[in-house]
Amino acid sequence: MELTLLEKIVLVYWLIMSLYVFALMRTDKKRAVRDRRHRIPERRLLGLSAAGGAIGGLAAMRMFRHKTKHASFATGLPVMAALHIAAVIWLFKAVS
Repeated sequence: MELTLLEKIVLVYWLIMSLYVFALMRTDKKRAVRDRRHRIPERRLLGLSAAGGAIGGLAAMRMFRHKTKHASFATGLPVMAALHIAAVIWLFKAVS
């Protein structure tokens, strides 16, 4: 099965956003432990997660045990990730 150009673009975008949010969560965790200055706002982390980086945010949350007590992250990231996966599956079926 050959992927269409649209499917390739969506997958690359999804991968880049996930890696970016993962890196931001890691950076924020390091800053939280060190000096608590120059933290990354939760609004930015959640917004970028909603824009396609939820899987990276979820992986970082689990791996670094960061933001696990915040309800918006503990429930929001898994829901966003599930919605992203469902949207990609729907897109691939609609395009094929």
